[in-house]
Amino acid sequence: MLGCPCGWFFRVALAAAALLRPEQRARLLVARSAPRARSQAPGSLKCFLGSLKMEMTEMTGVSLKRGSVAVEDNDSVAPGEAKRQKVSECCPTKGQDGLENNSLPSSEKVPGPPKTAREGKKSSDPQLEEEEEEEEDGLSEEGEEEEEAESFANMMKHGLTELDVGITKFVSSHQGFSGILKERYSDFVVHEIGKDGRISHLSDLSVPVDEEDPSEDVFTVLTAEEKQRLEELQLFKNKETSVAIEVIEDTKEKRTVIHQAIKSLFPGLETKTEDREGKKYIVAYHAAGKKALANPRKHSWPKSRGSYCHFVLYKENKDTMDAINLLSKYLRVKPNIFSYMGTKDKRAITVQEIAVLKITAQRLAHLNKCLMNFKLGNFSYQKNPLKLGELQGNHFTVVLRNITGTDDQVEQAMNSLKEIGFINYYGMQRFGTTAVPTYQVGRAILQNSWAEVMDLILKPRSGAEKGYLVKCREEWAKTKDPAAALRKLPVKRCVEGQLLRGLSKYGLKNIVSAFGIIPRNNRLMYIHSYQSYVWNNMVSKRIEEYGLSPVPGDLVLKGAAAACIEEDDVNNYSIHDVVMPLPGFDVIYPQHKISEAYREMLTADNLDIDNMRHKIRDYSLSGAYRKIIIRPQNVSWEVVTYDDPKIPLFNTDVDNLEGKPPPVFASAEGRYRALKMDFSLPPSTYATMAIREVLKMDTSIKNQTQLNTTWLR
Repeated sequence: MLGCPCGWFFRVALAAAALLRPEQRARLLVARSAPRARSQAPGSLKCFLGSLKMEMTEMTGVSLKRGSVAVEDNDSVAPGEAKRQKVSECCPTKGQDGLENNSLPSSEKVPGPPKTAREGKKSSDPQLEEEEEEEEDGLSEEGEEEEEAESFANMMKHGLTELDVGITKFVSSHQGFSGILKERYSDFVVHEIGKDGRISHLSDLSVPVDEEDPSEDVFTVLTAEEKQRLEELQLFKNKETSVAIEVIEDTKEKRTVIHQAIKSLFPGLETKTEDREGKKYIVAYHAAGKKALANPRKHSWPKSRGSYCHFVLYKENKDTMDAINLLSKYLRVKPNIFSYMGTKDKRAITVQEIAVLKITAQRLAHLNKCLMNFKLGNFSYQKNPLKLGELQGNHFTVVLRNITGTDDQVEQAMNSLKEIGFINYYGMQRFGTTAVPTYQVGRAILQNSWAEVMDLILKPRSGAEKGYLVKCREEWAKTKDPAAALRKLPVKRCVEGQLLRGLSKYGLKNIVSAFGIIPRNNRLMYIHSYQSYVWNNMVSKRIEEYGLSPVPGDLVLKGAAAACIEEDDVNNYSIHDVVMPLPGFDVIYPQHKISEAYREMLTADNLDIDNMRHKIRDYSLSGAYRKIIIRPQNVSWEVVTYDDPKIPLFNTDVDNLEGKPPPVFASAEGRYRALKMDFSLPPSTYATMAIREVLKMDTSIKNQTQLNTTWLR
């Protein structure tokens, strides 16, 4: 077998199969043992791996592409935390996956703000910009399958563990047990909790009655060719200054519908009626230049109606930024007219409130006919947009499949979560999934070691990487030529591509400016990762040193400011009141041994705890405070048994809208057992850390992979 040219395909496939359900694994083993399969050439086996990949889209919590069990980072500061710096606790990223995908793996696509609204410096090279705009992945499905299989095999060997990022302690004494997180993305459902404290649900698909809404005809009155010409005009993709549409049936009603259709479907275009050689034409043109696209005309919106349409967005297996980019594409508007209170995870079903500027509910509801795995509803017109950080938190419904704990163990674990809570660690997704953790890049930025920043991002590395990234890194290591390395990248919006574009523009002697091309939020994510790394380690030391009771010198919040607990005041506080600082120039530190531990850790990293201001203002850290123990709210749970591993174990909002009956579970003798748990968390907390406390299990990719492999033996 090992001598066979196709042997490595089987070895990789079998490694991947460790994460499959038993019946899926059986198919692979049959294929392996068949003489016909052994004699196949590697090329035809790729087809088999392709079907394996499709099977694995609903597998365990470790995914071939992301390799993550990331859950949401509720990406704004909780009411109990004093926010010293606008972005100090707000770093939506793609972990999560999770709530939000919440670290910045350097080899993955940059999530960040929409490209049209990004704050990074633009290249002066039109060709580079055009390449970024029009880029394609450049890989065939066959090639992707091969590389993802290789990446998965590598992922088995590399990556961080919880110990590497300071996650070492538990607060409860119950015995742990195993379970599989996110075997299906539908096992993880997130509902946003709005600023009014209400949980967002998709419960109504109807459109508010508004006499000034255009009729349904606006979606059908224009031909596909006319829509294409209007879109090109709207987006300034040609030299035309106007588009004329002949009115075949010349009636006032028909002309009105065409006027409405153009203004509704193509914001920024104005219309007028003209006579040309005895025929009526409606002429569309730009009324306000290029700004009109992002800022629809004020006079086209009824004054009696709020400027923003708020709606509830239900989405499956899609993160918030990707969802908004898709909505903006279908609506033919720029993504920056959308606003929201928090970003949500990809590998999950998520429900959140979105606001959009001057797009009608009718037009939004029409998307329900066009998009799969999306639903828009609960429409209302409001005066104001939404802002990041306004949410109170998120409500989670999570299923852990194939649990090994007894009913008593589950009861003890869940009661502990409800009564004591969990350590408010930053989850693994905060630190990246590749062999170069994001906190290392953040530390180099704070040290002003820009050559190291460049090296950490671009150097060859072990672990899960797509083939073109490997080639790009190899080219960089060999030539140190940013243009040559960039040519190896079909996907140029990744961090590597953006940095290489910057180096091509500014040269190797101006790494600071080159790095500045990366969108600001994503640059700051690196230094926030370092802050999180320090915080995790210091909290573990605090709990090891003083346990789970407040002690003199601990910090508590009084309003927005922190104060030390005096000895005669200790009994007035509980461990749930204690906070710890993220390092910065505008925080105070505990007045006990942990203060010196902060100083020692930063000194070892060549940083001055007394001077956290950076030469570049963006990278100056003011710091913030974060509670060390979080107690979830609205905690409930049940253990269910089932026979079919493919069935969903609870209804979603869409299931309820469609009147689907709730699932019927097997008797107590069912083949599988699952723990279904519900709980609410404040912003900037990680649901993975709550689940870790229940299972007493390392949530890192490395450990999850080993756990799933062991379970299947």
